[in-house]
Amino acid sequence: MRNYLPSILLIAVFVIVWEVGARIVNTEFILPAPSGIGLKLWDLKGLLLKEHLTSTLLIIVIGLAISIVLGIALAITMTQSSVMEKTFYPIIITSQTIPIIALAPIFVLWFGYSIWSKVVVTILITFFPITVSTYDGLRSSSKELKELLLTMGASKKDIFFKLDVPSAIPYFFSGMKVAVPLSVIGAAIGEWLGAQEGLGYFSRRMMTQFDGAGVFAPIVILSLLGIIFFLIVIMFEKKALKWRK
Repeated sequence: MRNYLPSILLIAVFVIVWEVGARIVNTEFILPAPSGIGLKLWDLKGLLLKEHLTSTLLIIVIGLAISIVLGIALAITMTQSSVMEKTFYPIIITSQTIPIIALAPIFVLWFGYSIWSKVVVTILITFFPITVSTYDGLRSSSKELKELLLTMGASKKDIFFKLDVPSAIPYFFSGMKVAVPLSVIGAAIGEWLGAQEGLGYFSRRMMTQFDGAGVFAPIVILSLLGIIFFLIVIMFEKKALKWRK
């Protein structure tokens, strides 16, 4: 806790300033006080946690799972073939130049209000950091060690699993630490633009009712979700990379 004391103090100061400022302005529907958001969150805890949280959580998990499989597969494919690299890498980069928020309504037209329109948005946002980080990691393996393994009679399979993969693992987790918070954003964007349930949908519904505290309450849960998933990634990273200590 001592290591994070400056951050905790800064957040506390920010919340206090926010609370005082909101009370001075006294416009709850525009700038609700943190205390008001907390009370609203408590009042809606059953509805948000039992109904809407489950939907959002499912979107995040499915989107991340597909992004991990797709990202790792693309990274391996590009490192094993220069033709595949020249084919897919520009497409991967180009996919990130398209505003996702502009594509989300199109996905709603294609998939309706089902879960898959939100999952696709989440995948488009999250697969990029996983793919690029893993790809860079696979290419970062030491050439000297590779030459040493070749002189010792190692096959391409041995070099891949014993040199390339261990070299790529730290990069993969770096990509995951970027992708996890983005997955929460992707799910929220998808629900905001077209859904019948979920934390993003509930926040948009509260906005139409000019309920500022109701808008912020699901956002607080989304933020906590991002933090929890980030900590889970760090936990797995520490277990997988014990040698870095």
